[in-house]
Amino acid sequence: MKPTVLKDNRDFQRLYHKGKRSVSGLFAVYYRQNGTPDVRIGITAGKKLGCAVKRNRIRRQIREVLRLSSDSLNPGFDIVIVARTRAIGKAWQELQEDLLNLLRSGGLISRTV
Repeated sequence: MKPTVLKDNRDFQRLYHKGKRSVSGLFAVYYRQNGTPDVRIGITAGKKLGCAVKRNRIRRQIREVLRLSSDSLNPGFDIVIVARTRAIGKAWQELQEDLLNLLRSGGLISRTV
């Protein structure tokens, strides 16, 4: 199942205020059940991370982790992934492990990836 994209600011705000969260040194993941069989994902990389090149790179890396694990995502969730400043410059393997551990801890991934 391919996830759809969260774009509306109100959806992001709802997750920040009413959703659950899992936090690590590299990412923060906010999630909430949405009552549909769809998975909707939003990615945030603020200006604290640096110039647009750095922000876009971390977003591409997050999307790639999600692409590789999209078959394992549990349906019916809205998810927002926030990149933190420590994620800039980290190795691909470290980013992947950290994000997958956060998704597992929130019960967003059904099987081992």
